[in-house]
Amino acid sequence: MKWHELTISTTEQAIEMITNFLHETGAGGVSIEESGTLNKQRDTSLGQWYDMPLNDIPEGQAVIKGYFAEGTDMAALEAGLKPRIDELREYGIEPGDYSIDTVIVDDEDWATAWKQYFKPIRVSDRLTIKPTWEEYTPSPGEAIIELDPGMAFGTGAHPTTALCLRTLESVIRGGEEVIDVGTGSGILAIGAVRLGASNVLALDLDPVAVSSAAENAHLNGLDSQIKVRLSDLLGVLKNGSDEDSSLIGLNVSVPVDVVIANILAEIILLFLDDVYAALKPGGTYIASGIYKNKEDDVESGLRAAGFKVIDRRRDEDWIAFVAKKPE
Repeated sequence: MKWHELTISTTEQAIEMITNFLHETGAGGVSIEESGTLNKQRDTSLGQWYDMPLNDIPEGQAVIKGYFAEGTDMAALEAGLKPRIDELREYGIEPGDYSIDTVIVDDEDWATAWKQYFKPIRVSDRLTIKPTWEEYTPSPGEAIIELDPGMAFGTGAHPTTALCLRTLESVIRGGEEVIDVGTGSGILAIGAVRLGASNVLALDLDPVAVSSAAENAHLNGLDSQIKVRLSDLLGVLKNGSDEDSSLIGLNVSVPVDVVIANILAEIILLFLDDVYAALKPGGTYIASGIYKNKEDDVESGLRAAGFKVIDRRRDEDWIAFVAKKPE
């Protein structure tokens, strides 16, 4: 079988949103290659080993490739992508002087080649992400997240995902009920249970992500503790009864102990009141995926919604807030 390989050369800052655009337009797979320069500062505090091939991608740039089935109208697809990428500038995300190119490739050229770059990643003191096809022996006390990202992004390699997992480790004490908004591959939901959460409701608007997250929960033997549902942000909660906050078919009782959202800052600002209502008094909100130019906006929004900001974590130019709902 042959595929259209659509290549977008852009900035690292725009990776997550453009990747999402490709998934939404029907990509059968997406690969990302960032700068291979050895000059980039990398976190080695947990003993990470960066075995990355050198390439000619300039510092701060990235190459994103989406794969579309033969017969796809690539001219129409490209015409639809360009205005969405240009619109990112309105949200403070600079895609740079990006380019889009398309070629035809055989499926053998891409379907498995990317896997050679996805190795076990130690993302925190307790959590290691292991692709399903890799052999790995954990050390005592090390919790393993088995992952096959499939068509949904979220492998732990991106700063926002790793940052959110480390932040989650500082919050989970054991027995918490958690809602993961924008779950993607389900990596944060799985991480929450591995850290001691009792149950997680994982939500995503993308059916591909819902399928991927459910499969990854199954791979980790967590079907009973993680329920994955299709939902626009916290919209699924509004189907519950006002008289009974235990939502039938879901495995958490609202209000919950922790809400996680690793998504775009502008989206975080859209549903702060819903998050506040979904949390118990004293509950914790972890808001991640925030680029540095939106830090002040998100902090102001959190405070205006009634939250108390108790911590913020940073990784490169990304920020995760930890906020509390007052007792």
